[in-house]
Amino acid sequence: SRGRPAAPTVPEGARRAARETVAALGRLRAQGRSGEAHAVLCEAATRPAPWLPVLAAELHRAGLGADWATLLWETASQPASRFAAAAGALAAAGRTEDSGQLLRQGVARPAEDIAAAVLALEDEGRDPEAQALLAAFVQVHTPEDSARIAERDPRRLIPQLLGAARAVSAAHERDLVHALRVAGHLGA
Repeated sequence: SRGRPAAPTVPEGARRAARETVAALGRLRAQGRSGEAHAVLCEAATRPAPWLPVLAAELHRAGLGADWATLLWETASQPASRFAAAAGALAAAGRTEDSGQLLRQGVARPAEDIAAAVLALEDEGRDPEAQALLAAFVQVHTPEDSARIAERDPRRLIPQLLGAARAVSAAHERDLVHALRVAGHLGA
């Protein structure tokens, strides 16, 4: 198993951007301009993933925790690679609860997107986040939907899927094994 990556250094410009975002949100909220505040959060969700933990800290410091929750939701709707990078960056910065929430919100995505996100997380050495994402998906989707994740890279994803299902329950694992067999990914 790969070691955990070291906590990242704060990227150049991240603190300034976070402070500017918080200031803009404060002004817009004070003026009752919630639609424009939401647009600021949507824009912030597209910034580089390593900037997110810095923004989280600034939002919480300013008492804007509700805006952080909205920003996480918007981040969960980003393309799979960005969403996975964001979850990894939050975990790397010690914000494991935020990372977990982001992963749970992301399970509404199609199986193909989940597969891409899991592989991206694993490639970054973020195996715990990859497992958390798979476990959350397996828990809320049918075994057939979960088996579709394996199509992207059966060799890498089947063991991960089975481990995630096992972590949820023996019944989930049994049902997933059946769905993987029906899909032709496991021998009879």
